[in-house]
Amino acid sequence: MKNMKPDSARLFAIATLLPVLPLLAGAFFGGSAVWLGLLLMTALVYGLDHLVKRVNHAAPPDATGEFPTGNPLSLGLAVAHFILLFAAVHALGRGTSLSALQHLGLFMGVGLWLGQVSNSNAHELIHRTDRRLFRVGKWLYISLLFGHHTSAHRKVHHRFVASRDDPNTAQLGESYYSFLARAWPDGFAAGWEMEKSVLTRSGQKFAMLRHPYIAYILGAVGFMGLAVVIGGFFGLIWYVALAGFAQAQLLLSDYVQHYGLERRAIDPTRLEPVGPHHSWNAPHWYSGAMMLNAPRHSDHHTNPAKPYPALDLGEDVPMLPRSLPVMGMIALWPPAWRRIMDKRAKAWRPKVRSAAA
Repeated sequence: MKNMKPDSARLFAIATLLPVLPLLAGAFFGGSAVWLGLLLMTALVYGLDHLVKRVNHAAPPDATGEFPTGNPLSLGLAVAHFILLFAAVHALGRGTSLSALQHLGLFMGVGLWLGQVSNSNAHELIHRTDRRLFRVGKWLYISLLFGHHTSAHRKVHHRFVASRDDPNTAQLGESYYSFLARAWPDGFAAGWEMEKSVLTRSGQKFAMLRHPYIAYILGAVGFMGLAVVIGGFFGLIWYVALAGFAQAQLLLSDYVQHYGLERRAIDPTRLEPVGPHHSWNAPHWYSGAMMLNAPRHSDHHTNPAKPYPALDLGEDVPMLPRSLPVMGMIALWPPAWRRIMDKRAKAWRPKVRSAAA
């Protein structure tokens, strides 16, 4: 079946919230709920993506205030994030109802939800002009020990995307593992420097005391302390592992969505404007809804403030051959990834240059 237009408002809510209750039940009671939650994050997503091949349906921009989509869903997902994260920390660190295999199943299920759903929600919120919503997104990232992404994403990635000045753009031929090893520390450093330069230019006394990295770092320490209280020493280990797993998925998404694409330098100090041809996209309906339309990446980069229900696929944009989660799995095997993607990236490079000429 193709080109169906399911009720997008309900679809966002179903795709993002459906795994939460089974995963919570798995954390508290173990048993088959653990595996149901994991299946809802894996096999169900893959199967439903193939049931409907392509959906290019965007809600009107004012849909952000409507339930069950927009702001209410984002705030509900934020509440679910903290409940699920620390329920899992307790279950994995102290729980006696989980077998060794169920520990792994719960870790994978919750980790996938944090990495694909909650990361997408935090990303949406840090782009909001409402400072209250922005703070919610910031603290979601801090709770995943990734607070610096709040600064690095908005002030570095969006400014320098598809260039060598962006730590989160993968170059043609670069493996995910090489990208991961440089993107995290380089992104941390670039975000720090960008925030520092903003504060320095403000000329305010003691401006550096307002550096957002203070909150990112102290907040991370505080959350790790909370993990010890909730889950003990082993809970802390599982918490750090969950945060690391979620971070790796976010960086994997960045890797896939910009791999091999480039912007032309107009002169030594300026890049061409960001265009639809600087991001890879995916049209798959269910994984797209689960990730709050994050795979409609070209529209997001050309219109960063546009709320997720209104994001559109566009027509002449780089398109991934599989869904974003599947392409992420392929990227873990660099020879297969390069065999599939290098020729596609090279095909878009002449278009990049001609569009900018």
